[in-house]
Amino acid sequence: MIVDSVKKGLLSGLSTTWSLGKVIFPVTLIVTVLQYTPVLPYIINLIAPLMNFIGLPGDAAIPLVLGNFLNLYAAIAGILTLDLTVKEVFIIAMMLSFSHNLLIESGVAMKTGVKLWVILTVRIGLALLSAVVINLVWQGGSEMAQGTAIGEAAEINGTGDILLHGVIQALSGIGQLAVIVIPLMVAVQIMKDLKWLEAFSKALAPFMKVLGMKPNASMPFVTGLTLGLAYGAGVMIQAAKEDNVSKKDMTIAFIFLVACHAVVEDTLIFIPLGIPVLPLLLIRLLTAIVLTMVVAYIWNRSDRVQRKEAVYEQ
Repeated sequence: MIVDSVKKGLLSGLSTTWSLGKVIFPVTLIVTVLQYTPVLPYIINLIAPLMNFIGLPGDAAIPLVLGNFLNLYAAIAGILTLDLTVKEVFIIAMMLSFSHNLLIESGVAMKTGVKLWVILTVRIGLALLSAVVINLVWQGGSEMAQGTAIGEAAEINGTGDILLHGVIQALSGIGQLAVIVIPLMVAVQIMKDLKWLEAFSKALAPFMKVLGMKPNASMPFVTGLTLGLAYGAGVMIQAAKEDNVSKKDMTIAFIFLVACHAVVEDTLIFIPLGIPVLPLLLIRLLTAIVLTMVVAYIWNRSDRVQRKEAVYEQ
């Protein structure tokens, strides 16, 4: 039985890696190449004047653009090149916790059937709202943020070198995805065949009900919460297909996850910068819970009204 589960998991993992790789490769290649063109500097200069509205200096546009186009590691590299206060770094960290790696994570999220406008509205909206609130409410954090020196990047010259660098980065991204997704899919298949997932879903049922979702959405929910949208997308896609997770439950789960996902990595990564990471985690978690409960309540109430209207019409 275990051997069959491993085989099914491997096939599922390879299929998922191929599916997500078709999103990750072109996006990573294009964005990496754009770093060596006037496009990204132009976008940064365009955004810079808007920074004052959220309590940030103009050059803070650099990590925000890098974080949204690439990932948190690129954003932190950008932060470490700037002189920023703890409050300014905290605002950037909070914004990027809600809104980072938009192109790839939005692409893989759409693979599960969630609408693009839902993903972008929630992530960008929460990022901007959190920045405004923190800037107005928090009066501290005026000391300079900590940081560590970054080694100089290898010099890249010429179109050929840039394209090669982009291809290597894209293939590296797919490789990192495969290393996580394939073993994960094997583990999920084994747990599914051993009926462990059923027990897990039952244990989470009360919490899922509070958030307005059915128990069968628990596995993609927990996967996204711990591993993130990009790495957890494989399990989410499989769950949507095999476990009959409804589009409604998947959308509600993603509304939670776009606000709060990969909670361990996305929180710990900011510790070296000297910002308070516990409030960072708690704000994300509470925001996700409240937002999801509100959306689920409105959606469920709307469904009940529509069913009543349908009954009256009959």
